[in-house]
Amino acid sequence: MEPVLPHLFSGSTLDAYTSAVWHASALLADRVKAVRQPYAGATVAELREQVDAVDLDRPLGDTGAALHEVARLYLDNAVWFHEPTYVAHLNCPVVIPALSAEVLLSAVNSSVDTWDQSTTATLIERRLVDWTAGRIGFGPDADGVFTSGGTQSNLQGLLLAREHALERRDRAEALPRLRIFATAQSHFSVIKSAGILGLAGDAVVGVATDGDGRMDAAALAVAIDDVRRAGGIPMAVVATAGTTDLGRIDPLPAIAAVCGHQRIWLHVDAAYGCGLLVSRRRRHLLDGVERADSVTVDFHKSFFQPVSCSALVVRRGESLSRIAVHADYLNPRAATVPNQVDKSLQTTRRFDALKLWMTLRTIGADRIGDMFDTVVDRTHEIFAAMRTRSGFETLAAPTLSTLLFRFRPAGMSVAECDELMPRLRQRLFHDGAAIVAGTTVDGHHWLKFTVLNPATTAGHLHDTLDLIEAAAVLHGPAVPA
Repeated sequence: MEPVLPHLFSGSTLDAYTSAVWHASALLADRVKAVRQPYAGATVAELREQVDAVDLDRPLGDTGAALHEVARLYLDNAVWFHEPTYVAHLNCPVVIPALSAEVLLSAVNSSVDTWDQSTTATLIERRLVDWTAGRIGFGPDADGVFTSGGTQSNLQGLLLAREHALERRDRAEALPRLRIFATAQSHFSVIKSAGILGLAGDAVVGVATDGDGRMDAAALAVAIDDVRRAGGIPMAVVATAGTTDLGRIDPLPAIAAVCGHQRIWLHVDAAYGCGLLVSRRRRHLLDGVERADSVTVDFHKSFFQPVSCSALVVRRGESLSRIAVHADYLNPRAATVPNQVDKSLQTTRRFDALKLWMTLRTIGADRIGDMFDTVVDRTHEIFAAMRTRSGFETLAAPTLSTLLFRFRPAGMSVAECDELMPRLRQRLFHDGAAIVAGTTVDGHHWLKFTVLNPATTAGHLHDTLDLIEAAAVLHGPAVPA
């Protein structure tokens, strides 16, 4: 007997479900087998024409047909992060145990906001928060919640800092005086968060960096004193453990000492550097993180998890109560069961924690840490090689797995190089054989390797440099021999 609702997942549609999942997996495997480079090279105009040609009001009526259409539109034109010459942004290949978890959590569709929508899912998430807090070095009073990513985690961390700063103050009078201290290397979400939180346009105060691009703790202390003298209220300091461009780790012990002396909330953005929490060789680089008030951790960067999988972890769990809102129909104040919505900016929320759980239970934390160490090792190796490779310049030695460099052979001016680098990057993306990122430092353009694939070898990186050099010869200015 045909089910009444054949497209809804239920006990009566399991044959259709398993067929659809198998078909999707087979289609994906078929495409991945044929992938030889990160991108096929289609232009925006070409892809827009294909997408716009689909009539969404005329369904195909068959999951298989729809999957083949999606494969043509999406899979054939995806950017493949598992390809070893994708070395652009903080995107990682993902571990298979986490993908198996995606199958389960998507079908069950738990919402980890209240106990009666999630049960064990709530306990698993809370256990993983406790585990992460332990890795950070927090004590038994720590707590946290999974989020959609680093931007949301940073926003929530700064929201808690705002509420902490406004405690026992007149909110209307104090709000425009609140100040956040960060460097030019801090993530752009800090400025975005300040706007969302209703702070003044000049609320984010720039702190000078040292010669390596790390926050200068002495300069931080001066900046805080200057703000106080001007009538401002220091709200938070944002230290970064893994800046996006240089991969730098701010001096956490020195910054924590300043914050402790000044009684200012310390938020550490470890969205990128969180892989060090499970490193057996480099964990010391995060020393001092245990003195933070809140920490951002992006498992979908350095723990090789599918997006989204992030968390905000706080040293004192009671601080989360400052943002709790209770509704009688959802999470009444008198509830005797754990409701994660009490701690979260989101209400409906995926059970993304299951992916990390499956990963830890299958391969373990040491293996994750070893993979992160591998990408750091590889970046240090290519930096050493580039110092002796003719025509290439590096900006600075790497800390983690990002490296800024450019191709500037003898005879090419700085101005010519600045004009050429963005064009080379676009040329590589259009050709699709390798993808690198780009940025600007002190007004000058640089290319960037971001290595987050343990399968990327020195050979792959040298191949990418060969492509850059060849493209420069074809599309760059004439350089005297």
